[in-house]
Amino acid sequence: MSITYLKLTLTALFWGGTFIAGRMLALEVPPFSAAFLRFVWASIFLFGFLLTRRPLPSLSRSQWAWFVVLGATGIFSYNAFFFSGLKHIPASRASLIIACNPAMIALFSSLIYKERLGLVRAGGIFLSVFGAVIVISKGHPAAVWNGGLGVGDALILGCVASWVAYSLVGKTVMKTLSPEAAVAYSCFVGTLLLSVPAGAEGVFQHLLTYSASAWANLFYLGFFGSFLGFRWYYEGIRAIGPARAGVFINLVPLSAMLMGVGFLGERLEPSLILGALFICLGVSLTNRR
Repeated sequence: MSITYLKLTLTALFWGGTFIAGRMLALEVPPFSAAFLRFVWASIFLFGFLLTRRPLPSLSRSQWAWFVVLGATGIFSYNAFFFSGLKHIPASRASLIIACNPAMIALFSSLIYKERLGLVRAGGIFLSVFGAVIVISKGHPAAVWNGGLGVGDALILGCVASWVAYSLVGKTVMKTLSPEAAVAYSCFVGTLLLSVPAGAEGVFQHLLTYSASAWANLFYLGFFGSFLGFRWYYEGIRAIGPARAGVFINLVPLSAMLMGVGFLGERLEPSLILGALFICLGVSLTNRR
């Protein structure tokens, strides 16, 4: 079980970096084009990995229907909202909104799969979300919402709704398929869906005009943010359930802030350390047996 927790923690670190890479990429590449190229990379890595281990599984018609749902939620709509939202708001604010994911996943898991929360786990979710708020708001939680809900905020909230659906449907799909196959086929379907609006943005005509920095960010998003991140997240869902795996998403805003300190020279504020304590305590409580 410890390897599962390690992979989920690394996934949170990778996904923290996607906010930095996504923010940089959104300033140069249109949203659907960025999402499409990200998952072209991811699909290549995922299917390459599958082919080295076992023959590709054949899917029934009902399984393909589930993958259309997964591709439309976790790949198409999530990334359309993600890159569009990052054009309007800073990566740190976006990562705070994404921190709503675990609470929403836990809530709907309890409603749909009858997963029992209990007082300790509910308290852990609250503490980890509160820690994420402290990290992003630099110790002034109320200040985050003073500006109201803007266009960028609403778009990132669309990410939350998309990811909740992707996480819960994924648990059903993995009753018959491995996490690697589930992620690979959902990425494949999502990439096909993204190719239409990306083509309308002129992605194929502009491929040679993107900078080296843009391609480096796309590789990071495709390999670390998607290939490894999605695989390990789904492994976590299968091992410990959507609610307990989802709470690790609260480490994402923390890792995003730490990367800002490391790569952008931002100050290590006391609020960051305090928020980290709340997040780690919340993750620990939520994963207690």
